[in-house]
Amino acid sequence: MAEFPKKIVEPNIETLYNVSPIPGAASKYECHRGHEKAIKLMSYPIPYPPLKGEEAIKRVLNRLKELANERRSVRMFMEICVRCGACIKQCHFYLGTQDPNNTPVGRAELLRKIYRRYFSIGGKLFKGLAGAKELTEKVLNEEWYKYFYQCTECRRCSMFCPFGIDTAEVTMAAREALASAGLVTKYITEVIAKVYIYGNNLGIPPKAFVDSLEFFAADVQDLEGITLKVPVVINKDLYEEFAQKVLAKSPELKQDVERILKEIDEVRSKSYEFVEIKDKAEILYVPPSADLFTNVDTTIGVIKVFNAVAEKKKIDWAFSPFASEAAVFGLFLDYMDIKDIQYRIVRQAEKMNAKYVVFGECGHAWRAYYNFLEALHKPLSFKFIHILEFTRDFIERGVIRLDKSKNDEYIVTLHDPCNYARASPKLIYDARYVLKAAVNNFYEMREDTIKEKTFCCSGGGGLLTDEIMELRMLGAKPRASALKEVIDKYGVNYLAAPCAIDKAQLPLVVQYYELKNKKTGELIKVGGIHDLVGRAIIFEKQR
Repeated sequence: MAEFPKKIVEPNIETLYNVSPIPGAASKYECHRGHEKAIKLMSYPIPYPPLKGEEAIKRVLNRLKELANERRSVRMFMEICVRCGACIKQCHFYLGTQDPNNTPVGRAELLRKIYRRYFSIGGKLFKGLAGAKELTEKVLNEEWYKYFYQCTECRRCSMFCPFGIDTAEVTMAAREALASAGLVTKYITEVIAKVYIYGNNLGIPPKAFVDSLEFFAADVQDLEGITLKVPVVINKDLYEEFAQKVLAKSPELKQDVERILKEIDEVRSKSYEFVEIKDKAEILYVPPSADLFTNVDTTIGVIKVFNAVAEKKKIDWAFSPFASEAAVFGLFLDYMDIKDIQYRIVRQAEKMNAKYVVFGECGHAWRAYYNFLEALHKPLSFKFIHILEFTRDFIERGVIRLDKSKNDEYIVTLHDPCNYARASPKLIYDARYVLKAAVNNFYEMREDTIKEKTFCCSGGGGLLTDEIMELRMLGAKPRASALKEVIDKYGVNYLAAPCAIDKAQLPLVVQYYELKNKKTGELIKVGGIHDLVGRAIIFEKQR
């Protein structure tokens, strides 16, 4: 990990919006460029090495023209903005960096000036007089690449735009145009490549995946005396099918692929105490892979939920190491990779005859499936829901019983993940229902910083990478400011964040801004909602 940055701003909700523009303040932040090994595995045709000069400019303009024709939203957003400024102080990155290019209108204007120059009559005839600008290699590298990777696509700005302009759509279009010339980030492409090879963002192979689940259940048995059953579906032919796609693009990965296939045989032949290997299940549970590695209490909570439901209701559910990633980093790059990452889940669900797919605590993953899955893969042979909906349903029906007092050590507040709040607002209320059922002490942050108006954690959009750590911390100033207020006012010591990226970013934000428990002086805890559900859940009999 890169050296942790020194604190250069203070969190203060009362002065949060008192900022003035500092042109170029964020120009020093830049994500590392992508490498050939990962780029070769992308579904979107990305040239490597990146194109230069006129060739790059021509490719970007061609793709921009195609995007304007393919996506009516992109063309509309390019044409209707009147630069009223309603969005300016709603962007967390502007409030943190004060760079005008990090306002939603400022960032979009970087693209809009080029669009006017080449695709509007006024721009073609009058150029600069029409607010148009020539596309140059310098513009691509010093403006587009830097600033369109300083947007987390959180969509908060769209809540305040009188025309409903979605700047995230503009960011997505700009990134895709950049990718057509080979200008992509190392972090995003490497994460996607791991999904194509292993089935998840972290590169967890099948044996480690299953062994982790066995370890979680064994740990619960040792500490709590509760026996949990963890079913896992493994269909080797799916691995073989997708392995051929990987090898067609990267034959040098043959050894890695063969090792994965060998592990499948080892897992299927091994005897486990808590894990049951099977071929079919009616419910497929798909977590963000970080919940198998760092956010383990979230996964334990979810396993407890499924076991508690199974205690009273007959449910047939399972994990799958093949479909072991809810997150869809294609959302941060291009539509082709969105579709192909999701196809892994679709094929697994079809193969195992699943009636439902339940997605875990991950914000952008839910948006990707909620907004894109049926559009890109219809007709679906299954229905899909979020784990918060699943858990709420069985709490409401009295199937899951919770003892709130088991969480009395925590005074809890809730961070609404951007992509729940603005893509599927129902989850805002599901989250609160489940949380209030699991804890006695819950306090909301300020109303203009939560729910549909929630501030971003500043790690989403493919920006959760060390080289821009200082930018991430500056962008998190609004969330830290609202959080500090409830810590000071109510003694909050637990921030519930039902999203894997939030759970990776926000502990660092807590550290950077020194957000401490008032009683103990320790940094406040960041965790999931199902962490708390898992602590509070009551089993009717010792399992």
